[in-house]
Amino acid sequence: MTLSGRDFIRYSRHLLLADVGEDGQEKLLASRVLIVGMGGLGCPVALYLAGAGVGRLVLCDPDQVELSNLQRQMLYRESDLGKLKAECAREALLALNSGVDVRAWPQAVSEELWRDGGYDLVLDCTDSLPARHWLNRQCRELGTPLVSAAAIGWEGQFACFDFRVRRSPCLACALPEDLPPPVETCANSGVIGPVLGTMGSMQAAAAIGALLGRALDHGKMQRYDARSGAWLSLRIATRAGCEVCG
Repeated sequence: MTLSGRDFIRYSRHLLLADVGEDGQEKLLASRVLIVGMGGLGCPVALYLAGAGVGRLVLCDPDQVELSNLQRQMLYRESDLGKLKAECAREALLALNSGVDVRAWPQAVSEELWRDGGYDLVLDCTDSLPARHWLNRQCRELGTPLVSAAAIGWEGQFACFDFRVRRSPCLACALPEDLPPPVETCANSGVIGPVLGTMGSMQAAAAIGALLGRALDHGKMQRYDARSGAWLSLRIATRAGCEVCG
């Protein structure tokens, strides 16, 4: 995809970077990305990717905007209450960058959405563990990079699974599919908004790097404690008995 004169101005700060430049920006404009979950993680991810000029963004979320969302989901406004998140997010992103093809999928993630994709990368921003595992299986089967994050309270975690690499571990290596759902959730235990913003920003940065052709730091989980400002990195090993890749 050739850059227009307007593109040279809009993306000038990318073009100044030696490892992005004109070729890299053209890669971003030609990329197709699926974001599953348009809550506290999906909002910053989508904003940064739309701003960066990722050519097609598909936003998957069946939920409506609620008043309690506005503490941390910065794409939405009070006037959006009761409306579908995916549709509201699409309008906000197009207002930011009308040159991006933004598509709303106001339903749960499904085979139909996957068949329509041809995605270069998937971002797991959902709070549903079954949906996370479904995405993990699909991405591994198709060799599609998966960038995942989660947060609760003052803590967040972030991990990349680069299924372009043959021996990459998968999400089920760290979180087996038969584990019971977590007792604590954001809905019953709370979450600090900027923690989600931090994790979402990390997801967006990793996604842009992968779309430019860089290898993801796959199989490493990073955990962030916003109370202390401390980070902890853990290596995820490929699990021999993994239901997905063992």
